[in-house]
Amino acid sequence: MPRVVFLLIPRVHLLDVAGPAQVFSTAADLGHEHTLSYVAEDTPVATVQGVPLHAERAWPDLEPDDLVIVPGWRGPTRMAGADTLHRLREHHAAGGTVAGICAGADALGRAGLLDGRRCTTHHATQDELARLYPRAEVVRDALYVEDERVVTSAGVASGIDVALHLLSTRRGPYAASQVARAMVVYGRRQGASPQISALLRHRGHNDDTVHRLQDLIDARFTQRLTLSTLADAVGCSERTVTRLFRHATGLTPLAYQTALRLERAEHLLGQGATTETAAREAGFGDPRMLRRLRARM
Repeated sequence: MPRVVFLLIPRVHLLDVAGPAQVFSTAADLGHEHTLSYVAEDTPVATVQGVPLHAERAWPDLEPDDLVIVPGWRGPTRMAGADTLHRLREHHAAGGTVAGICAGADALGRAGLLDGRRCTTHHATQDELARLYPRAEVVRDALYVEDERVVTSAGVASGIDVALHLLSTRRGPYAASQVARAMVVYGRRQGASPQISALLRHRGHNDDTVHRLQDLIDARFTQRLTLSTLADAVGCSERTVTRLFRHATGLTPLAYQTALRLERAEHLLGQGATTETAAREAGFGDPRMLRRLRARM
């Protein structure tokens, strides 16, 4: 069972913790199990909103599938020490993913994980991040950015978006759409970053029929789904399915399914999979199709 470990810095923002924690907690309730842990150098941890949080001083043993999240805080505060920063570097070097929500990007920068990578943070502190870490490429006004298992986000409610994205890449788009529905967010946040998940990018509409179609495609995106299968699922004609889907998302159902497959394949490739393996696991029958699609990106 993979772990999601939150590293809490004094004067942490509650929503930066609670938003992503709710995503993974809801995922566990729906059968996509995770173990949530909270660590800090000292406990209890003061929050900006005044509610102290309990955390463990001892880190759990981490595996490459585990995720470490550093929620944002409001300065001035006591920053993470050398041992904590070493743990972040060590986890990433072992193949793990680390994420910084809002000011949490600063902890990743102090650990040297932003050097040579794309990153983002809250719009009010982007200039400061670029000044502190000149070897990083700060992406302006993006909800979140992922670069080689280093994830950064704009903060506050965008922590929910990035958590849904991370859940989607690990457990599949259906798991993320289940959680989004349970949390009544529908994954509708939009953003200019090309790192925004296809799950989120094409859910910015209010057509319940199309959401039901997307749920079906999300759950079976690696399988062959005919237009007639989709039409039968929602009780519409094939022509109506195509018309509604295109109007709501700008895509055909097949193009949406292909976007999900491509995103899954990109994640697998980023984890070291071969093109042949990524193509097979993402539902492409032929690795040449994956190569052609990637060449157009």
